[in-house]
Amino acid sequence: MLFSKHPTFITTLKVTGMACSHCAAKVENALSAIKGVSAKVDLDAATVTVSAPASVTREDMIAAIEAAGFNAEL
Repeated sequence: MLFSKHPTFITTLKVTGMACSHCAAKVENALSAIKGVSAKVDLDAATVTVSAPASVTREDMIAAIEAAGFNAEL
C-alpha cells in the first residue's frame, strides 16, 4: 500500500432520497468531483462511505450531495 503525502480520513454519511443505482451513481459522482475524494454508496443501507483528504470537510461532502439533489447527514 502506498502512503499519500496528504492525510486522508474515512467517514460514512446517511443519504436520503436515493431509490436506484442511478441515484447511487449520481451521489458517487458528485463526491468524486471533489479533488482527492472517492465514494462508495450502499444503497440498501442508504449510506455513502467517503475517503477524503483532510482539507475536505464533511460539510463540503454534504453540500456536494445536496447539490446532486439528495439529503445527507452525519
